[in-house]
Amino acid sequence: VQLQASGGGLVQAGGSLRLSCAGSGRAFSSYAMGWFRQAPGKEREFVGSISRSGGQTYYADSVKGRFTISRDNAENTVYLQMNSLKPEDTAVYYCAGATLSWGLDTIIVTGSRYDYWGQGTQVTVSS
Repeated sequence: VQLQASGGGLVQAGGSLRLSCAGSGRAFSSYAMGWFRQAPGKEREFVGSISRSGGQTYYADSVKGRFTISRDNAENTVYLQMNSLKPEDTAVYYCAGATLSWGLDTIIVTGSRYDYWGQGTQVTVSS
């Protein structure tokens, strides 16, 4: 699958953005999906993930309660709704897909478990 992330931009602290990740190729519902981010000078970190069915989600503590992941398998798209943004959320955001032939409600947290990555979209939050 090829993944294309979009929706990043510049926003003031407290604002919102919605990122999209469009998939092409093999059946999108075959993949557990995740969002990661990488700030300058820092390692990539897990943001959140969603199961193949969309029925299960899991978030990093740093974004819990502010970010929401959803997916539309008919549209081959996964979303990351980001509310109450903070300057420390500034990073390049990446979507990723993990091939799963089982486990409609399985969550994947570990980055190395993901097989496919999008190109990243920049999110900048000004104070």
